[in-house]
Amino acid sequence: MESLQRIDLHEISKAVAGSYANVPLNLVNDHIIRISIMTEPFYWHYHPNSDESFLCIEGVLVIDLEGESIELHPGQLFTIPRNVLHKTSPKGGRSVNLTFELEGMETVRNVL
Repeated sequence: MESLQRIDLHEISKAVAGSYANVPLNLVNDHIIRISIMTEPFYWHYHPNSDESFLCIEGVLVIDLEGESIELHPGQLFTIPRNVLHKTSPKGGRSVNLTFELEGMETVRNVL
């Protein structure tokens, strides 16, 4: 049996300095869970081989899509289907989010 591990999201988010961090937390089958600490926007992009789910745990996460913006508050979850162009950014200075995605997910940068 593999050793079991408790992961403290609050401790990880407090320890991260800088404008952007995307820290792998755990593998679940063929998917990875990451914690993302954002103080600046991430660029426009899409993922051709994986959906991507965001769970906001601190602050407000803005997800810009072509034609609309979604605001996620703590406790809210939103899934972006594969091949959908999007950009994420914190509202109000900082957001902390969990992302759930295929471990081998590809990211394609796009310039609008």
